[in-house]
Amino acid sequence: MYNLGFLDLADSGKIVVKIEKIVMACLMLSTLLIPAVNANTVEDEIAARIKKAGSVCVDGADCAQASVSSAVAGTGGGNSVQTQYDSACKTCHSMGVGGAPIFGDKDAWKDRIAKGEDALYQSVFNGIAPGMPARGLCFTCTDDDLKAIVDMMVAEVSK
Repeated sequence: MYNLGFLDLADSGKIVVKIEKIVMACLMLSTLLIPAVNANTVEDEIAARIKKAGSVCVDGADCAQASVSSAVAGTGGGNSVQTQYDSACKTCHSMGVGGAPIFGDKDAWKDRIAKGEDALYQSVFNGIAPGMPARGLCFTCTDDDLKAIVDMMVAEVSK
């Protein structure tokens, strides 16, 4: 007869019962611990998915400088006229989409230029049905940016 502390080998039936109790205790303990370990990661994943897109920065904090730089970059400020044309106007004005006069096509621009500079500016500010959307879909462009783009397009056909 051997006794190993928790196992008494004298009766094999008792050994099986004791092993079953040990296994059951381990399983119960693991079911208590595993959810606790995974709960934080699941909650973190959910929090990341529903996190707000923007953030608040208090004046004087390090994040304030980064916000100003990114805001200026996204407003069209500092972009060249050609870059703004390429990003907002080129799609339609390179192929004549919706009746848009093609960039550099003197015949297409002739009648529009004859109406005058102010008429051209108003058409880009307000749009022209059915094809020209208001502001040429460049909602980050200022009025001066849009005028500069129109001036560039007119200059191209006035050469």
